[in-house]
Amino acid sequence: MPNKLDLSQPFPEITKSDELYGRAVGLIPGVTQTLAKGPGQYVRGVAPKYLVKGKGSHVWDADGNEFLDLTMAVGPLSLGYCYEKVDNAIRAQLEEGITFSMMHPLEVEVAELISQMIPNAECVRFSKTGADVTSAAIRLARAYTGKNKILCCGYHGWHDWYIGITDRNNGVPQCVQDMTHTFTYNDMSSVFDSIDDDTACVILEPMVFEEPRNNFLHELSCACSATGTVLIFDEMWTGFRLANGGAQEYFSILADLSCYSKALANGMPLSVLAGKREIMELLEKDVFFFTTFGGEALSLAAACATLTEIRDRNVPAYLTRQGERLRAGYNERAEALGMDYTRCKGHPSRTIITFDAAAADPLAMKSLMQQEMIKRGVLWSGFHNLCLSHSDQDINYALDVYEAVLPIVHQAVREQRVKECLRGVAVEPVFRKTGNFDMKPVRRRL
Repeated sequence: MPNKLDLSQPFPEITKSDELYGRAVGLIPGVTQTLAKGPGQYVRGVAPKYLVKGKGSHVWDADGNEFLDLTMAVGPLSLGYCYEKVDNAIRAQLEEGITFSMMHPLEVEVAELISQMIPNAECVRFSKTGADVTSAAIRLARAYTGKNKILCCGYHGWHDWYIGITDRNNGVPQCVQDMTHTFTYNDMSSVFDSIDDDTACVILEPMVFEEPRNNFLHELSCACSATGTVLIFDEMWTGFRLANGGAQEYFSILADLSCYSKALANGMPLSVLAGKREIMELLEKDVFFFTTFGGEALSLAAACATLTEIRDRNVPAYLTRQGERLRAGYNERAEALGMDYTRCKGHPSRTIITFDAAAADPLAMKSLMQQEMIKRGVLWSGFHNLCLSHSDQDINYALDVYEAVLPIVHQAVREQRVKECLRGVAVEPVFRKTGNFDMKPVRRRL
C-alpha cells in the first residue's frame, strides 16, 4: 500500500521510480532536464525520483506515495498544483487554440497587467525561460551602452555569458568567459573593484537568502548611474513573491531592466523582460529577440489568471505569513535542542535550512534530514518554497515532522554518526551558491 502522510510511516516503496530511472540512464544525458530536480539532489535509495500527480501543496510519486511538497517544482507554483482558476483558463484557451499564425490578444492583455503590477515596466516582452530573458537583457544592455563587460551576482541560467564563470563552463570560449566578472552581494567594494568604463551592465538577484544591508541596492544603483551602466534585476525568485511588484516594490528601488519567470504562470512556461522604454525600444529593430513560442496562448492565459489571483488575494502577504511560521518554528525547535549549527534563513516566502560545517559535513546533515523528512511524507530539498495552497494544516504538519526529525539529526551529530545513519547515497553539491558570488574578481579601480 502506498504511503500517506503519517509520522509513523515506513520508508516509501520506490520500485516504479527506480524502474523509470533505469530506462532513462544512457538515454537522457544527466537523466534530468532540471538539475535541481534530478536524483543527485535527493538521497538515492530512499527518495522517489518521479512524480506523476499534484494537487494543491501535495504530490504523488510513480509508486503512489503521497508527500507534502515544500519544493513546489523549484519555484514556478506560486498558487499550487492544479489550481482551479488557472487550469480553467488553460482549458478555455485550449478550446480556442494554442499557437497561432498571427499575434494573440492575450499578448496585449498580459503585458498591460504586468505593466500595472511591476514598477518601471514601461515595456514588456515575453519568452519561455528565465535564461531567455536574462540573456536578452544582457544583449540589450550592450546595445544600449555600446560596452561589453558584464558584472553578475547570483544564478542567471545556462547561457554562455553566465555559465562561463562557473565550474560547468566547458564549451564556452575563453573570450566569452573573459567578458563576465562577479562581485559579492552586500559588498560595494567588490563592485568598485570590477566596474569600469567598459561595463555594460550589472545583473543580480536583488535578494537570495540574505537581505540587502547598508542601503546596498540603492548604492549599487547610484554606482551604475555614475558609470553609465545598466542595472538589471533577475527576479526569477523575488518576482511576485516579495510583493506584487517584486523586489522593486519591496525595496523601493527601480532597476533599468528586470526579468521574471517562476511565479508568473503557476507552472506554465513563460518569462518576461520588462523595463525602461528608452532601452526596451531597441527591441523594435536594433536588437533581435524573437521566438516562435513567445506568444503561445496557453501560458499567457495561465499568467493572466495567476497574476490576477496574486494581485486580488495578496499572495505575497500570505506567503510571508506562512513562511514566517515555518522559519520561526524550525529555529525554535533547533534552539530548544541546542542545535546551534542549523538555522532557517531568508525572506519568509522562500527560506533555506543551513548547516554549519563545524558540527559535521553539511551535505551529510542535509541528506539525513531529507531522508527522515521523506519517510514522514514531506518532500524536502533544504528549502521552503511556499505557495498559496500551503494551508495552516500543512504548516502544522511540517513543524510536527521537524519536531520528530531534528532530534534524530542532533543525536547523529553528537555521536559523529551522520553518514552512518544514511540509508542511501548522500545528495550532491551543485555549482549554484547562496552567497559569496565573488568567484572571479577583477581588481580595477574607477
